[in-house]
Amino acid sequence: MDLPSLRALPLFDGLTDAQLVELAAAGAEVRITPGVALFGEGEPADSWWVLVEGAVDLVRRIGRETAVVGRMDVPGRWAGGFRAWDQHGVYLATGRGALDGWLLRVPADVLRDRTSAWFPFGAHLVEGVFGTARAIESTARQRASLLTLGTLAAGLAHEINNPAAAAARASAALEEATGALVSSVVRLVDGGVSGAQFGAIEALRREIAPPAEALGPLAMADHEDALTDWLADHDVDRDWMIAPALAAAGVDQAWCDRAAEVLAGPTLAPGLEWVASTLSVAALLAEVKDSTRRVSELVAAVKSYSQMDRASLQHVDVQEGLESTLVMLGHKTGPGIQVVRRYGAAVPRIEAYAGELNQVWTNLVDNALDAMDGSGTLRIETRSEGADVVVEISDTGPGMAPDVAARAFEAFFTTKEVGKGTGLGLDTARRIVVDRHGGGIEIDARPGETVLRVRIPVRSRAGG
Repeated sequence: MDLPSLRALPLFDGLTDAQLVELAAAGAEVRITPGVALFGEGEPADSWWVLVEGAVDLVRRIGRETAVVGRMDVPGRWAGGFRAWDQHGVYLATGRGALDGWLLRVPADVLRDRTSAWFPFGAHLVEGVFGTARAIESTARQRASLLTLGTLAAGLAHEINNPAAAAARASAALEEATGALVSSVVRLVDGGVSGAQFGAIEALRREIAPPAEALGPLAMADHEDALTDWLADHDVDRDWMIAPALAAAGVDQAWCDRAAEVLAGPTLAPGLEWVASTLSVAALLAEVKDSTRRVSELVAAVKSYSQMDRASLQHVDVQEGLESTLVMLGHKTGPGIQVVRRYGAAVPRIEAYAGELNQVWTNLVDNALDAMDGSGTLRIETRSEGADVVVEISDTGPGMAPDVAARAFEAFFTTKEVGKGTGLGLDTARRIVVDRHGGGIEIDARPGETVLRVRIPVRSRAGG
């Protein structure tokens, strides 16, 4: 180790010769080779790097490009070592050799121990600064996450409310319909209906089949009026209840004439009411079944979205994640938004962190919907390309300006107002895709269309 070169650095002016020797002995001399990376962006910052000779470029990924954001070219400049005071500290950029030379590399735990021993007050201050900064960042992120959760919960409540309300209305109507059904049977018995008559009207009831094409509102109203007139001509009371049920089931006057031949006199009215009540009960039960099925599908989609009771790294069907995301954001896809799905037929499952990918899909779909402002086409496409699965999410909004596209993946960059969006920036989405899954994400923007293209390897190439 070249101790005179270290002693010449102003960075070590406060150390005694013995302390400098001790620090150098705990570290290592690392040669700089132009073009060769020394440490990587996003990796644990478990070493402290001090430049002694040469130069190191600090490189960051910004969108689809790699940019030099700084250069260590003055002896005594340093990088990393954050884990001396922050157990979650990572390198903020990649250190890549620029000019031949060397650095002193000291393990972060050694830096922490020596700082605490030599400058205890300063060590406490540095640790406090790191702790405060992380606490503020964590609180801000939690707040953003809570806002996102609130937005998604409100959307889910909106989606569940419609089928739940429909089921509640149908259940209430079922009570009235079953009451009418029982009452009609009692009136049939009191009217002296015979077994043959009841069998005949039951056979007629079984002939009723819903029309192939539903009538429009005006045509249905005319049909109900015609049946009401028929019922009035045959002295059938409660026509206000019987006619709508018969009309909705496709019953015509010819069927009613046949029913009148079977049920004459006092049994006609309760017989037709019995038929109408059975049709109403069947329709209401179908509505309850459809509504509760929809609620179950929403719950299943939420479970899929949240990845409850599943391992972190798993084999994932990206189509399933995209569909559950569309359900979660269904409240934002109004009548003016057309959703076009182009799912590849032979797209394999991928090895991925499903919950994190769902966060990425949420962010990209939410951005696309915001860009279209209630009117346009949301296209979601999946396909297989070699060892990767590609997901494209595009919108027909105004497009993304070149300067915005160039900065879209920068940390904390946003074009949205406070409180808008999901709280998950494209920088975080990029980290999930690139750092966690070894994939790639890029923007293809042009006037009238913006495409976010995500590429995920079928087999994971990145660690957690």
